[in-house]
Amino acid sequence: MLWGDMGTIDRLLSVEEALIHVMVMVSAADSAMSDAELRQLGDIVGILPVFKDFDDNNLIKITQQCAERLSGENGMNKTLELVADSLPTKLHDTAYALGVEIAAADLRVSPEEVRMLQLLRNHLKLDKLTIAAIERGAQARFRTQ
Repeated sequence: MLWGDMGTIDRLLSVEEALIHVMVMVSAADSAMSDAELRQLGDIVGILPVFKDFDDNNLIKITQQCAERLSGENGMNKTLELVADSLPTKLHDTAYALGVEIAAADLRVSPEEVRMLQLLRNHLKLDKLTIAAIERGAQARFRTQ
């Protein structure tokens, strides 16, 4: 359990909730969640095995919860810590890969999204080779010509 504001205890997020929080944080980093990013988020939740037991009807509720967390005092840092604490180490690279997918979805990665990805990989303690491989894979998938 984590201590929240004013001494309340916050529960850890489920794996699915934590991964959705990552995608929402990256998408919202530049203060504009594009249609392409939202579509990509929905597609990811609909097809990846890590979401196989997830009820899609909870997606909007979880994105709203993430937005509320982010709007609180020191919200981004607290949310990043919550995500890192909630995910097993073996899914840290998955979380980063999903963040990169969302950033690349509209074929433009803003400086704010780059900064959010830097913060994410620092909280997840990912090594440079893993980061480079994930980012290079996304570049190859999203290349236009």
